[in-house]
Order: sequence, then structure tokens, then C-alpha cells
Amino acid sequence: QVQLVESGGGLVQAGGSLRLSCAASEETSSIYFMGWFRQAPGKEREFVAQVGWVSGNTAYADSVKGRFTISRDLAKHTVHLQMNSLKSEDTAIYYCAVRTNTASRYNSWGQGTQVTVSS
Repeated sequence: QVQLVESGGGLVQAGGSLRLSCAASEETSSIYFMGWFRQAPGKEREFVAQVGWVSGNTAYADSVKGRFTISRDLAKHTVHLQMNSLKSEDTAIYYCAVRTNTASRYNSWGQGTQVTVSS
């Protein structure tokens, strides 16, 4: 199982930016997708964005399209989520996740990092 460590969360005003990072601590040859999910208080966890580890293809939730950008650094085994034009509704715990080559769903998760957007 791939171990993941997130960083970069914090408090920001509406309209501001934050950059989240997620480092995979083990061999990444088994990674198919890396993604970000989030969970707001009282709500279910939802998909935010993902990137194909080899292909580099990206996908986004409609709610973040045009504001968030996911990218990966193969040499550093890291994925980033650049979040711009943040809104109060982006407030949530953000989780990094991995879907390995043989899995049908995301099967490794980070511990989560809090993002709070003040209006």
C-alpha cells in the first residue's frame, strides 16, 4: 500500500490561493491515478481532481474547474493541487488518494489536511 503525506492546508480569505502537496513515500510504479478528495462538515467525501500518473491526463469536479489545477512531479513522487479564487464553500478537509493499477477504486488515502476559506 502506498503511503501518502499531505501538506499545505491552512486558513485563507475568499479569493485567495493555496497549494496542497502530497508525497508518495514508496515505490510509485503501481500508481494508476493520484487524486484529491474533500469532505466538508456534515457532508460526504467528494471527488475534486485526479491525474493519470503515467498519462498526465487530468479530470476535475465541475465545482472547481477553472479554479483548481492538479499536477504531478514524477521525480519527487508528488502531486500538487493549486487552488485559486477560493470560496467559502471550498472549506473542507482535503485528502490525497491513490488508485493502483490493479484496483477499481482509490485504495490508499492520506491523513487529510484542513483548508478553511473565510468570507
